[in-house]
Amino acid sequence: MSERRRGASERSLAASTGLIVVKLGGSVVRSAELQPWLDAIAQGAGRIVVVPGGGALADEVRSSQSSLGFGDEAAHRMALLAMDQLAWAVAGLKSGFEVCDTEAALRDALARSVVAVWAPYALVSNRSDIPQSWTVTSDSLALWLAGQLQASACYVIKSIARTVSAVSAEQLARDNVVDGAFPSMLKHAGVKTYLLGRGDQAAFAEMLAGAPACGASID
Repeated sequence: MSERRRGASERSLAASTGLIVVKLGGSVVRSAELQPWLDAIAQGAGRIVVVPGGGALADEVRSSQSSLGFGDEAAHRMALLAMDQLAWAVAGLKSGFEVCDTEAALRDALARSVVAVWAPYALVSNRSDIPQSWTVTSDSLALWLAGQLQASACYVIKSIARTVSAVSAEQLARDNVVDGAFPSMLKHAGVKTYLLGRGDQAAFAEMLAGAPACGASID
């Protein structure tokens, strides 16, 4: 298939399904909020791609880099593999969730009405346009994927008490809620993005059922 036809096919998929990328924070995966979030996300089967954070595995990469002294390229690849492992963990917790590592696999999973869980290493590890540093973590990678897939929205789920209805990407980066590359990646992706926190599962499920967008809009 030509690049032009493939691009048109991807845009058609996004438009027809209202494709949504969901970043599931590593801290959420380790919390009591995880199962309620998976239950809510499952209601969007066929529309949702989950991007898991690296969680404690990525934290171990940071610690190992500090103690052993290997470079950022190695750390970048190890952190991507941490995300891959969390993808398998998340998919193993809920029926109807499937690990996918390429755009073609993601599209195929969505076409079969399952929840796609992205393992990023195969798609990202050798890209020169994504900085190999800790300024880019799963937060920015979720935005990057949302842009690649022409998603209608990206929801960033964090283990925080969300108290606002709107927030700037720059403020979230200053507060270390997201990574340093997030503001520029948001502009590049051009995808409507929202922040969700503890207890937002019901609102997210209602959005999937047809209610307006939920959470704090990020600009």
